[in-house]
Amino acid sequence: MNLDALADFNRVAADGGFSRASRRTGRPKATLSRRVRELENALGVRLIERDGKRFRLTEDGAALYQRTADLLNEVEEAGRMIAEGLDRPRGVLRVSAPILFSHSQLGRLAADFCRRYPEVRIEAVAEDRYVDLMAESFDVAIRVNPRAVDGDLLGRRIMRDHMVLVATPDLSRPPARELTRFPAVVVAAEREDAIWHLEGDGWTGTVEPYPVMRLPSYLVVRDAVLAGVGVALLPNTLAADEVAAGRLASWGAVPKREVEIWALHTSRRLVSRKVQAFMDFLVARFAASEYS
Repeated sequence: MNLDALADFNRVAADGGFSRASRRTGRPKATLSRRVRELENALGVRLIERDGKRFRLTEDGAALYQRTADLLNEVEEAGRMIAEGLDRPRGVLRVSAPILFSHSQLGRLAADFCRRYPEVRIEAVAEDRYVDLMAESFDVAIRVNPRAVDGDLLGRRIMRDHMVLVATPDLSRPPARELTRFPAVVVAAEREDAIWHLEGDGWTGTVEPYPVMRLPSYLVVRDAVLAGVGVALLPNTLAADEVAAGRLASWGAVPKREVEIWALHTSRRLVSRKVQAFMDFLVARFAASEYS
């Protein structure tokens, strides 16, 4: 059954004629008549008796109108409510984010966003794997250096970062332009044959890390290097507060180890208001920072 034709039939039935329905809705009388005729043909019954100026519903027409009028009104009302609701963000927003970003950033971000949009409830999952947004029903994924396979997603870069080599202040930085071997705390994914070339404050140097610990995340690496175990390569966002407080010293940045963090969502034609609001919020939050 064509619901548009059914809606036109109900308009005509409610107004008691094609002319009245045409005047009230602004739809041409001929269009209304054609749609009712299409509905009659589809159902195989006559719904309206047309005899000159007289208008009368048949028994089948009256039964159809009585059974469907309230239902169509409810459908139209639901559509209006949904359309009006799209003007403000609301509902559950499911977010996937890397563990480091989740632990260092996401808590404050989520709290501020929900204060601004109290009808949104954030459900976040902290994990470093690549989730399938559509298959796993995520609205937004935060990803570090998104790979080419993400080409079916839309997104915006929200921040940049770079890697710095840090150590406790009692450990001296090596002489410039020399290769120096140091005990190091590294993440599990770091290459066995890694060589770190450093630049900073007019100084350049090269460090060959000798891993004394391989740990699962940069957060754990930071805690270990604070304990004085050795040097460590950390994202600047994670090391900056410790360096500013004097608990760690930065020996320099590692060129070509820049990091971009993106927020991604599926490339649907109509992006939900809650997703659009969260994307705009993230971009605005980091725009004024040194990491934008």
